Amino acid sequence: CARIEPPPGGPPDSAPPRLVSTSPDSMAVLPDFDGEVEFTFNEVVSEGGTASQGTGFGDLERLVVLSPTTRVPEVRWRRTRITVRPREGWEPNRVYRVELLPGISDLRNNRAEGRPVVVTFTTGAPVPVDSLRGRVWDWTTGRPATGALIEASLLPDSLLYRFVADSAGRFVLAPLPAGTWLVTASLDPDRDRRRTGREPFDSVSARTAEPSLLELWTFPHDTTGPRIAELAVTDSLSVRLRTSQYLDPRQSFDSSTVSVRLLPDSTPIPVVALLREEQFDSLFRRGAAPPADSVATPTDTVRRPAADTSARRRPGALEPDTARPSRATLSDRLNLRLGAPLTPGASYFVLVRGLRNANGVSADAGGVLQVPTARTEPGAQPADSVPPRPAADSVPPPARK
Repeated sequence: CARIEPPPGGPPDSAPPRLVSTSPDSMAVLPDFDGEVEFTFNEVVSEGGTASQGTGFGDLERLVVLSPTTRVPEVRWRRTRITVRPREGWEPNRVYRVELLPGISDLRNNRAEGRPVVVTFTTGAPVPVDSLRGRVWDWTTGRPATGALIEASLLPDSLLYRFVADSAGRFVLAPLPAGTWLVTASLDPDRDRRRTGREPFDSVSARTAEPSLLELWTFPHDTTGPRIAELAVTDSLSVRLRTSQYLDPRQSFDSSTVSVRLLPDSTPIPVVALLREEQFDSLFRRGAAPPADSVATPTDTVRRPAADTSARRRPGALEPDTARPSRATLSDRLNLRLGAPLTPGASYFVLVRGLRNANGVSADAGGVLQVPTARTEPGAQPADSVPPRPAADSVPPPARK
């Protein structure tokens, strides 16, 4: 009658690891420092499934940002401690910043969230007190760039400091030495804290003496001009163009930059306009819904007051982020309006001269449009047809009571 079951014990541990101390003290001046930066926790932490091997892809290496250096730091797991040091050693007269990002977990996979932990100290240089703040947007989607990599280079000596944006794309570069900084933000999909040539980025120059909220808009920086990737018929007078790259939102078009010719004899077709989707919809689309602010509220509608959620907000929780992008989202679509109807089954050559991408590189882009042949679905009736009325003798007599 014996049963195999786990031995009795206390309640399961669901608390994440808690940081107890850091070493050295933040804002300390240590001219002869040759040790390690330590983060000590109240329990044994997990090394993760991928160990640190100097490649930047270890689970702990992804959580550590060391500046100023361009190399992957030495990150070591020592049970209840995590130690960090640069592979090239500590340089004299520099301001070092070691950031431990949220994500440390214990052996039971209890993950610690919250704010990052930063240790700043100098090896003889003056203690910095300045800062820069800002936000990073993904210009291709119009959304905040969560976890974007921020690189700040002090001019002219080009010391590179790295930071990571939060879930709302916000960042605080602090503390920084006074001076002029080149701030670069890039999307970091693989989270290796390194910027490659193909990752979307944006940069701006800023001075700590003139603090202001920085805005960076990441987008792909293509070095070749865009091409026409797809042409599609939307109605008898309209054609939608999809390009291979995101387009410069400041570029405008006129009929002289666009040519449409009927193949194979190259008969020119008049062009009315080449517009972006929002402009095209406002001019040529029919039956579009009116703007939200133009719709009147019915007189018999009673709107409930907004619920007050401040009392239910958790203690210490951040205020809700209500920021909206100040730029329109990049687009790779254009709409062409013709002055003559398209012929079903015919082919047209469409050419746009000087089409410019978001990086400012322009090129002539052309493509062939194949108009589908009009066909009637089986059983479909013409739009103006009226079904015949039933014959008089086909009406059933009324039922007898």
